[in-house]
Amino acid sequence: MTLASRLTRCPLPFDPALGAEAHMRYSDLAPELAALIAGTAGCSPYLNTLLVREADWLRAALADTPEAATAQELDRVRTLELPDLNSELRRAKRRIALLSALADLGGVWSLEQVTQTLSDFADAAVDICVKNLISEEIRRKKLPGMTQDDAQTAGGMVALAMGKMGAGELNYSSDIDLICLFDQSRLDPDDLLEARSAYVRATRKMSQILSDVTAEGYVFRTDLRLRPDASATPVCLSMASAELYYEAEGRTWERAAYIKARAAAGDVVAGQAFLRTLRPFVWRRHLDFAAIQDAHDMRLRIRDHKGLHGDINVPGHNMKLGPGGIREIEFFTQTRQLIAGGRDSDLRGRTTVGGLAALARKSWVPDDIALSLTQHYRAHREVEHRLQMVNDSQTQTLPTSAEGLARIAAMMGEGDAQRWADQLRARLQEVEQMTGEFFAPTPAPARPKIDDRATQIITRWHSYPCLKSERARVIFARLEPELLCRMKRAANFDEALLQFDGFLKGLPAGVQLFSLFESNPVLIDLIVDICATAPALASYLSRNSSVLDAVLGGSFFEPWHGIAALEDDLDHALSVAQDYERQLDASRAWAKEWKFRVGVHHLRGLIDAEQAAHYYADIAGVAMERLWPLVLNNFEARHGAAPGRGAVLLGMGSLGAERLNAASDLDLIVIYDAQGDEASQGRKPLSTRAYYARLTQAMITAVTAPMPQGRLYEVDMRLRPSGRQGPVATSLQSFTNYQMTEAWTWEHLALTRARPIAGRPGLATDLEATRLEVLTSRGTDPRVQPDLAEMRARLFAAKPATSPWEAKNGPGRLQDLELFAQCLALRTARPQRQVKAQLSCGAKAGLITTQTAQTLSQNYDILWRLQAATRLLTEEGLDMDAIGEGGRSFVLRECNAASLEELAKTLHDVTSQTAQIIEEALVAQWDDEL
Repeated sequence: MTLASRLTRCPLPFDPALGAEAHMRYSDLAPELAALIAGTAGCSPYLNTLLVREADWLRAALADTPEAATAQELDRVRTLELPDLNSELRRAKRRIALLSALADLGGVWSLEQVTQTLSDFADAAVDICVKNLISEEIRRKKLPGMTQDDAQTAGGMVALAMGKMGAGELNYSSDIDLICLFDQSRLDPDDLLEARSAYVRATRKMSQILSDVTAEGYVFRTDLRLRPDASATPVCLSMASAELYYEAEGRTWERAAYIKARAAAGDVVAGQAFLRTLRPFVWRRHLDFAAIQDAHDMRLRIRDHKGLHGDINVPGHNMKLGPGGIREIEFFTQTRQLIAGGRDSDLRGRTTVGGLAALARKSWVPDDIALSLTQHYRAHREVEHRLQMVNDSQTQTLPTSAEGLARIAAMMGEGDAQRWADQLRARLQEVEQMTGEFFAPTPAPARPKIDDRATQIITRWHSYPCLKSERARVIFARLEPELLCRMKRAANFDEALLQFDGFLKGLPAGVQLFSLFESNPVLIDLIVDICATAPALASYLSRNSSVLDAVLGGSFFEPWHGIAALEDDLDHALSVAQDYERQLDASRAWAKEWKFRVGVHHLRGLIDAEQAAHYYADIAGVAMERLWPLVLNNFEARHGAAPGRGAVLLGMGSLGAERLNAASDLDLIVIYDAQGDEASQGRKPLSTRAYYARLTQAMITAVTAPMPQGRLYEVDMRLRPSGRQGPVATSLQSFTNYQMTEAWTWEHLALTRARPIAGRPGLATDLEATRLEVLTSRGTDPRVQPDLAEMRARLFAAKPATSPWEAKNGPGRLQDLELFAQCLALRTARPQRQVKAQLSCGAKAGLITTQTAQTLSQNYDILWRLQAATRLLTEEGLDMDAIGEGGRSFVLRECNAASLEELAKTLHDVTSQTAQIIEEALVAQWDDEL
């Protein structure tokens, strides 16, 4: 459909005399079209001039679609050569501006189509200038080593479009913000100085071509001041220099600016690579609520500078910078993006409307707020365009006269200027209210009354590292009354305060975390809850406060989503990491957040100890499963593909039984099958044995190495054949022979819990068959029961119960019961790995009665609940005095006991009964064998 047939909305003629010449030139057109053109000219001296000057071109364009006419003009621009740039770019600007204005005023294009068309022309204009000017520098031999082929990529120079140009949101009469860089890697170091002069010269000439006002007008006012340290740096600098600046000195406003940054002209590929290197600077991995205060401060500085405080009045109001204006919506959107975009790449869109939609989809902004702000943003931008259409001036300020306001209302298609002004004022007020509530700090409640002891604790807080900076102290001063009020509601204020003191003392820094608390009061409740209940978890948080980010993800308190959700989440975390080291660190951050989630769910009673055990095991299993191929691929890059059938990572102990607690380490074994291959085939080949030994060490390092996010897990490999003396990786044949001929009974017992975690599926299947074969062959050995009896005696002597609340070590406790269950699994040669299933196997085989199996299962539940609670609450043995009132309440709840006396009696009865059952069963089974 042609442009002429689609132009339907006709603004009211404002000054017929102004549009007389344009009306005469287009009077033979259809009446509606002629009226539109005359009305457009009557409202805008600038458009009147364009209508007269480009009459012939517009007549041809009216017979086509606006999209096709625009595309044809852009194609023409891209073929221009240096001598023609000054005049032909200005002619193209007139045509694009005229066509865009008619399509806008006539209701043919949406706001997004208008701004994108203007931005596309800016891209084309800058690109053709850069490439022609760099070509000229190459011709003059000012870029050593480069030929005219390099001119196609502008010799490594790129113009990054910033602001509205970067987002494809250019105003009708906007300047363009550019950062010009060059790729120093394309140059010999000795030529850098001369080359930089050429790039600077090209940048200045490009700016002149676009910005200079001639008899034919101008193309774009060009602003190069967004570059790093603009007062001290050249207009074009190397990418390496820019990267160093942002890494060392980049500020929040520069991070916000790079949300919209786009490689628009020149060497776009190099520019895109540079922007990828800046992702860690722009998009912080942790939720960045400190950006709210930065944005709020920036808003106030702008208002102070422009004198824009006070009531909202439409005459003279600044649609961009004034209260309720465009910048408020942009700040609101960009600040939310900065807060969460580091963790969620879906929130990194450049456009304001797209950013609001993404934030709403991810529940960072309520749907109704996002919809309202989107509608207001579009309406505000349309007003802005009308203001700029009048005289092609970069203004966002509404006229102060009634005549001027009537002109803008007419261009908006509204004949009643007062009604239009009232509606606009209501929109501005609504935007100011919605965005102001987000930025303005919530008033703090009154500080509660506290005693002298509490006052002494609070007084020392300002000496802690997290409160050294003035900014941290200012935020915490607003936060402190709320924290104390909520601690007053804890079961024991003194204990909660003391644990919070320990938490605060361990924090290395405070600005981000305090901002996080201030913007999310739900986290204050959580930290008070943790401090009042779980000292170990509070201590963990002081070292790993970033895990609190996960609480705000929207699904933190939802039911467990299963292993598939864990796998998807870790895959995403690994995919956005840029290299092997960052992937290892990302796996640590991922595991910490998920383990914290399980701990909080357990603490709050959303799950029980049994569920927590499986969830911790799920996290560890997925971590190992996904980490193994990363380590293998990294290793294979140096030493070639794994010889033979590869290897399998075998989970032993609690990992194999899928039953971990909050502090569990991992028992691992590596089994490989070289199938006769003597060495790998790579850049640095290794013999088979050395290959798998070093691969195993690489895996251990990947899991245990301290990194910025700490260790992933502690690893114990003592369950491998021959323990500490054996090789760290064992061939399948050696493993089978060892288990059949040399292994001790305790090693056979350990094998009952072995489970393939990662590696080649076929080899894992064979390994499981080997495991069952060993159990079948060795389970009938008459030494099993006497060996177990001897082992129990040694364990009890070496690791006695150290506390009356001990759940793991000692007769009748967890370790004792687990060994007995393993003994039953070994005797029956059954594949089951978990305690209850192994007890059931023993009952089915007649080794114990069904009632005995049920009793031991019940006792195991009680002991496990106590152990799981212990490992969540404390890093040491359970001390009922040290864990405080909240911790004691949690333990009693977990163990279904009304008092500590009742729990002590239950524990005594359970361990005595369990020990007696095991001893009698072992004696009876031994007698049967004899």
